[in-house]
Amino acid sequence: MPSEFALIHALRAIATDPAARALADDAAVLAIGGETLVLTLDTVVEGVHYLPGDPAADVAWKLVAVNVSDLSAKGAVPLGCLYSHALGEDDWDRAFLQGLDHACRHFAMPLLGGDTVRMPEGAPRSFSLTALGTGPKDCAVPCRTAARSGDQVWVSGTIGDAGLGLAAARDALDGEREHLAALLARYRRPMPQPRLGVSLAPLVHAMMDISDGLLVDAARIAAASGVAIRIDAEAVPLSPALRAVAGEAIETRIAAMTAGDDYELLFTAPPGNSARILAIADALGCSVTAIGEVSAGGGLTLLHQGKPLPLPGRLGYQH
Repeated sequence: MPSEFALIHALRAIATDPAARALADDAAVLAIGGETLVLTLDTVVEGVHYLPGDPAADVAWKLVAVNVSDLSAKGAVPLGCLYSHALGEDDWDRAFLQGLDHACRHFAMPLLGGDTVRMPEGAPRSFSLTALGTGPKDCAVPCRTAARSGDQVWVSGTIGDAGLGLAAARDALDGEREHLAALLARYRRPMPQPRLGVSLAPLVHAMMDISDGLLVDAARIAAASGVAIRIDAEAVPLSPALRAVAGEAIETRIAAMTAGDDYELLFTAPPGNSARILAIADALGCSVTAIGEVSAGGGLTLLHQGKPLPLPGRLGYQH
C-alpha cells in the first residue's frame, strides 16, 4: 500500500492545472472572471476520524467544521457545500441531519446538494463534504509555500485539547467533569473561526490549519516553503482544561503538539504585522500566540527552555 506522501506525489502528474497548486496545499484555487473560488474536500471515516459511539450530530458537525477550517486557512468566506452520505439506521441518520443543519447554519455555509450511497453490510461508514468559498479580494490566497525567513510563527486558540478529548471519549482520561467535558467538546465539535482567517489573510505569508498536529504541520510549511522553522515549546498555548487534567510539563506539551484535530490556524507573518494581528484577533474575540520564528535553511527545530530538544519520532497523525 503506498503511503499518503507517495500517493500525493503520483497524483501531481495528473493534477497539473494551476488551480490544483501542485497539490501542495489544502485547497484548490480557481479564478473565475474577477472572482476567486476556493474548493476543499474532507472525509470522515468511522473508526479513523470518529469513534463508532460518537453522537451522529457531532459527526456531522465535525464533517462541516473541518472543511470550514480549510477555507479559513485560505482566507475564504464559506459559500456552500456538497456532501456524500453513507446510508444507515434511520434514527442515526436523522440525528446526523440535525447536526448537519446546525453546523451549516452556524458557519453560514448552505448545503447545495450531494449524493447518497449504501455501504456493504458491516462496513465502516464514511462521509465526504466539498466546501466552496470565495477567496480574498485584496490579497493572494494564502498557501503553505510562502513562509519567509524572518517571519514569526503564530497559532490561534489552544493546542492539544482534542487529543485529550479523544482519550476522554474512550473513558481513558481522569479529571474533573467540567474539564473533561471541555476537552471532549474540542474533539467532537471543533470550532474554526472563518472570520479570523479572512481578516488575517492580507497580513500573513503562509497559512494552513492544524489538522494532523502542530509539529507535523509546521514541518510541512517548512518543507513547502524551503525554510527552517523553530518552535518554542513553552510558548505553545494550552487551555486551562488541558493544564488542569494533564499539567504542562514538556511531555504534556509534546503530546499536545503531536495530537492533531485542533483545527486552529498556523501562520507566518512579518514581525511588523504583530500589532495588527493581535488587534484583529482581539476584535473578533479570538486568541493568537507567537510561538517561533522562520529562518533560512530547512527543517523543524523544537526548543525547550532555550535549548534544542530532539524531535519526537512521531510528529503528528499520518495516514
